[in-house]
Amino acid sequence: MAKAVWNGQVIAESDRCEVVEGNHYFPPEAVKREFLQPSDTHTTCNWKGIASYHNLAVGGRVNPDAAWYYPEPKAAAKNIAGYIAFWKGVKVEP
Repeated sequence: MAKAVWNGQVIAESDRCEVVEGNHYFPPEAVKREFLQPSDTHTTCNWKGIASYHNLAVGGRVNPDAAWYYPEPKAAAKNIAGYIAFWKGVKVEP
């Protein structure tokens, strides 16, 4: 079971992750939403589409744009629609 941990807190845990380009994308229901804050950041991947971001807030610390997802990915990445991936110091244990 994959687990995402930041600042000593489990942010997400699932045995149904999708792995794309080495990143574990967690199903939306596997992510603890209380640790997510909205972000206005967006980036574009030429084959996945437009990514949206969340800040992580745990124990009084904020990790800006540390989670991302594709709300409406292109057809080639439809398997990760709404799934959330992490970076910026978030430890993902496969």
